[in-house]
Amino acid sequence: MSVRTPAFRPRGRTLAAAVLGLGLLAGSAVPIYAAPGLNGHAQDSTPSAGPTAEPGKGLAAGDTAFVDVKVATLWTAPSSPRGIDDPALGNPVRLGAWDRALRQTEVRRALTGKTQTQALLGDEVRILETRGAWVRVAVAGQEEPGEEHGYPGWVPARQLVENPDFDRALETRDTAVVTAASTEVTDRPDGDAIEQLPFTAEVPVLARSGDRVRVALPDGSKAWADAADVDVLRSGSGPAAPKPSEIVSTARSFLGTPYLWGGTSPAGFDCSGFTWAVFRAHGIDLPRDSGPQSEGGTAVRTQDIAVGDLLFFAGRGGRGAVHHVGIYIGHGKMIHSPNASKDVEIVDWRAWDRSGQFAGAQRYL
Repeated sequence: MSVRTPAFRPRGRTLAAAVLGLGLLAGSAVPIYAAPGLNGHAQDSTPSAGPTAEPGKGLAAGDTAFVDVKVATLWTAPSSPRGIDDPALGNPVRLGAWDRALRQTEVRRALTGKTQTQALLGDEVRILETRGAWVRVAVAGQEEPGEEHGYPGWVPARQLVENPDFDRALETRDTAVVTAASTEVTDRPDGDAIEQLPFTAEVPVLARSGDRVRVALPDGSKAWADAADVDVLRSGSGPAAPKPSEIVSTARSFLGTPYLWGGTSPAGFDCSGFTWAVFRAHGIDLPRDSGPQSEGGTAVRTQDIAVGDLLFFAGRGGRGAVHHVGIYIGHGKMIHSPNASKDVEIVDWRAWDRSGQFAGAQRYL
C-alpha cells in the first residue's frame, strides 16, 4: 500500500477533547485554537448586511461556486430524490423534516446508491455540468481518485451561489470555524437568526464585538455568530497535529448520530463520511471513500494497531474491495457508523467482524 503524509488543510484546526466531549452535543464549545484579536484584513467596511448574490443564478460549467445551505446533499442523478426527500432539496434545507421522513430503516436504506456525499455551507465546488434546475459539481475538499476537481454529484442549483468576494475573503481574512454541533447566526448582535452554520463550517471573519463575531456568508450576507461557538484562526494558519485521544473524543461526540448513505455531517454519516468528518475536524484531509482511505495513510500491522488508526473491512478473509471503515479507540474497541439500521456505535471490532473481513489498518496521525 502507498504511504502518504497526512494533508493538513491551510485553514485547518485542532479541537481539544474538552471542547468536543463537553460542548459539541450541547451545541456550544470553547474556542481552543483562537488567535488573539483579528488581523489587518478584519475591518468591516461595507455596512450592508443583506445578500448580494442570488443562489442558482449564472452557474455555468467551469465556474467556482459555494454551498449556500447548511448541508447540501449530492445526488447520483437529478432523478434520484424521492418525494420524501423534498426537505433536502430546498434553500434553506429542512434537515429535521428530512430526518423524520427517514426514520424507518427501509426508507433510509433505500437511499443507497441515490446519494453520493454532502457538502457544508461555505464549501467550494466546481461546476461540471448544468441541466435545468440541477448542476453537477465536484466538492473541492473531498478527494476522489480519478476526479480532478473533487467528489462529484448533482445538487439543486438553488443551493449554490457564485460570489468572488466570498472567495477572496476566505483566502485573505481570518476564518471562523464552527466548533459547536451547529450555531445560529443573526442579522444583528442581538437580532433574529438568519442561518445555521454546521459543525466544521468555515466562513470569513469581518469584525468582532464583545461576545459576537461578524462573519461573511456565501450569498454576501453578513451575520453575527456567538464567539463561544466558533474558533477564530488567523489567515493562513494551520493546526498542530492532533493527539489520538483528540480524534477519539471527536468521534465519541457523535455517538447516536444516525447512519445516512453519503452523509458527512452531524445530520447523518455513512462509514467513510464519519471518518472523513472526524479527521476534517482536526485539519486532516482523508480521501472521501473507504477504499481510497485504506490506501492513503501508513499501513499498520495488526499487532501494532493503536488508538486513532483506521480499521478496514472487505470480503471474507479481507479480500476484494474495501467496503467499511471504523476508528480504533483502544482496548479492542472500534467506533463506526455501521448501516442504515443503526447509529454511530462502539463495538469490539473482532467480535463484530464475525465473517473475518478485516482487511488491514492505516495510520494518518
